[in-house]
Amino acid sequence: MKLLKEFKEFAVKGNMMDMAIGIIIGAAFNKLVDVLVKQVFLPPLSLLVEGVNLSDKRIILRHEVLNDAGKTIADEVAIGYGAFSEAFLDFLIVGFTIFIIVKFLNRLRAKSQDPKNHTVSTPKDIELLTKLTDLMEEQNKLMKKSK
Repeated sequence: MKLLKEFKEFAVKGNMMDMAIGIIIGAAFNKLVDVLVKQVFLPPLSLLVEGVNLSDKRIILRHEVLNDAGKTIADEVAIGYGAFSEAFLDFLIVGFTIFIIVKFLNRLRAKSQDPKNHTVSTPKDIELLTKLTDLMEEQNKLMKKSK
């Protein structure tokens, strides 16, 4: 019963809803970045490296051994550095894309939280905190004058 009570508190407090919203937005953001990388950034990059297929690149440690009938006795042993290079390049492009998007979103958030910027409506909590800060500064000045 205690577990059920804890789950109810968890769900009612909004933590579960916040998590669900975060997961849904994360999935949509992942799809957005995936399309941006594969449809916008990679096509011009593939023009630069035309004819080069990184996934086929590997260092062969032991060649495939065949018997007289042509059947494989021992498989080829190779280090597939090309697939790793391709995945690493994809990671760098996705990471840089996310960095640019987050930087842009942070700039928008900073503009919206700046009380002196009147082009974007300031959230109420930021307005109230700004007024509170101004009142406290004014009160401190008055107290210093009275001393």
